[in-house]
Formats: sequence, structure tokens, C-alpha cells
Amino acid sequence: MTIDDKPGRSDIDGRIIHSFDRMFRSCFHGLMLYGTPALEPADKSVLAEIEDMRQELKYRLAETHRWDGQLRRQLQARAIQGSNSIEGYRAGVEDIQSIMAGEDPLETSESVAKEIAGYQQALTYIGLLSRASVFHYDVGMLNALHFMMIGHHRAKTPGVLRPGGSYVRDSGSGVVVYEGPDVEYVPSLMKELVAWLDDGDQGVPSYVRAAMAHFNLAKIHPWRDGNGRMSRALQTLILGRDQILTPEFCSIEEWLGQQRTTIEYYDVLGAVGRRRWSPHGDTLDWVRFCLRAHHMQAQRVAARLTEAGEIWTYLEEQVDGEGLNTRCVSALYEAFVNRRLRRSRYQGDEELSQGQAARDLRDLALKGWLQPYGETKGRYYQAGPRMARLKADFAERIVPLRDPYR
Repeated sequence: MTIDDKPGRSDIDGRIIHSFDRMFRSCFHGLMLYGTPALEPADKSVLAEIEDMRQELKYRLAETHRWDGQLRRQLQARAIQGSNSIEGYRAGVEDIQSIMAGEDPLETSESVAKEIAGYQQALTYIGLLSRASVFHYDVGMLNALHFMMIGHHRAKTPGVLRPGGSYVRDSGSGVVVYEGPDVEYVPSLMKELVAWLDDGDQGVPSYVRAAMAHFNLAKIHPWRDGNGRMSRALQTLILGRDQILTPEFCSIEEWLGQQRTTIEYYDVLGAVGRRRWSPHGDTLDWVRFCLRAHHMQAQRVAARLTEAGEIWTYLEEQVDGEGLNTRCVSALYEAFVNRRLRRSRYQGDEELSQGQAARDLRDLALKGWLQPYGETKGRYYQAGPRMARLKADFAERIVPLRDPYR
């Protein structure tokens, strides 16, 4: 059965039974979280495809390539960009990579740069937690991640559970679209959530558990600000801990940050979670939304990995044919995948002196691969005529992504 098919009688009966079982456990065992739904055949099929793609990516990443570091950095920057753009904090991938490297961005405002830096700090810690040999979930760890993320907003009490009610308003009309649980329930809900993260639904696929953690944290809305970003980051942490892939390769934050997907994201959060905390409803539509996002993003990452190898190999041939140093491929690849290249990034990637990096970039500009702009600290490079033609050729080869539920 596909997502567009009408469910049969047995499907409906199964979901009703699952819902009543959920309500029974809630009433008699103190369970107050939104429950993990029973999956249908279409969902299990999508999960199987996601797992196949994960195994293929894991196999391909096991072999070391010179472009791996740049690809990982780009994916992390796009995840940061996606999650922050949902909240209205917009920055280009190139500026985000500069912020990640501790440099001043060229275009992004100081206030947005602080949001980016905070989120990058939290994601970096999530990467370390994903590989930690001793680990368990607790409220203190979540509060610490929250402080890393929005610690620059001291008036919003970062790292501390909210002291009052929580109301999510439509940014256009100002109308309240969601009201979180009463403040007196928040500490116990958070304790229940971390207990579930450690021990709950252990037989459920990681992608589903991560989706439900995202949903429950977003609906508890435990902090005064940053709840959406924290919920998305928690989803990434769970997948990292379960060794799905490293966080930059398993995150769906880039996918969620696309304008059309962001609208769908808010729509499904609202439809499944309703206007007030009501943890007895069916959450299957939310899980399906996340599974679709994982499938689509995995297709995109696989395509980028393939493209990275093809581009790097082609650039190596060009550099070798023109008698340039092989390290110049790193600069050319950066100019291919991003809109802008800075000397400091190339210098750091190849561990060069300032003079060496500047000479290489000057030579690449003279040969038409790069075009310099600006002066001194503000100087950067964009694709020159030869690189622009190459990018245009690859743009025509883009394969459309496939919706797994259609």
C-alpha cells in the first residue's frame, strides 16, 4: 500500500488498537509522551530503502578520499543553514563555513553570525557525543546543548527550563498556533523523555525513534527559545549515537530548511500535535514525513558523493596537464561546490603559508579558473570562465530525486 492508497479494514483496526493501547498505558503507567506509531507496509518498505542507501553510503565512505573533508564540511554547513533558516536566521554556506573556521563572515550580520556559531558549537559537540564510549541521556546534557546553541541570549535564560507558559505564534498574524504543556509538568516530562531516550522503544528502528524524540521535545517546548533547533539537533544526535552514519551524513536539517519543505514541516507538526499538548493522537503522519525526508536527503548526499569524485578526478587531470601543483585541486573543488573561496580556507586545508596559498590562487586566476574580488581581508575568489563552464555542464546532469511514497 502506498501513502496515497485508502487503508483497508485491517489497517484501520490495527491503528485503532494501537491507539487504545497507547491510551491505556498512558493512564495506568504514567506515560505522558506522544507514542511511537505502528508502521504500515509502505513505511517498512521506505525504511528498507533508506537502510540500503545507508549501507551503500557507509561502504563508500569507508574508503578515504581527498575530497571527504570538504564534503563533510559542506554538509555540516548546509545542515546549520537549514535548521537556522527555519527560524529566520539566514546565511550563505560560504559565510557559515567561515564562521565554522572562526573567521568573520563577509555578508552575514553579527546577530545572525552568533546564531550560526552557537548552533555549530552544539553540532560539534553532538559529533563528539556520537562517538563517546560512555554516554547516557539526561536533562543536564540537553540543557548544556541548549546553552551552547543560544547562550548569547542571556535574557532568554539559555540552558534553563522555561519559568512559565509557552505559546507559539504565527509569524504573520500573531495568532497562537500551539500552546505547550503547563510549566509545572515540564520537569517531569523532560525526565520521562530522557528515560525513554535511554531505554524506551528499543526495538523500534532508529529513524523512527529519532523522529519521535524530535516531535516530543518540540511539543514539550521546554525552553523559552531555541526549541525547534534543539529538537532537530536531538534527532541528529540519536542517529549519530545509533551509528547510522556520522551526523553530517544522516541529518535531515538541510532538507527541512528548503522553503517548501519548511511549510510542510510546520503543517505536519501542527496537524499531528494539534493546538495544545495532547499526547494521545496518532503520530504516523509525522514519522512518514521524517522517513520521506531521510530518503530524499540520502539520495541527495549519494549524488553529491558521486559528483565529488567525478569533479575531483577531472580537476586533477586539468591541474596535472597545466603543470600546476596537485594541491591546487583543493582550491578548485572549493570554488566548484561553493559560490565563493577565501584564501585562508585553502591555506588551512592544505597547510600552506600565506604566500604559498596566495601564489597558487593568483596562478589559478591567471589561467581563467578563478576570478578575484575585493582587497586584503575582504578578498575572495569566485568561479572564473573555465570553472563557470564546468559548473554549467554538471548542472545539466542533475538527476531529479524520487519521492519514496509515490
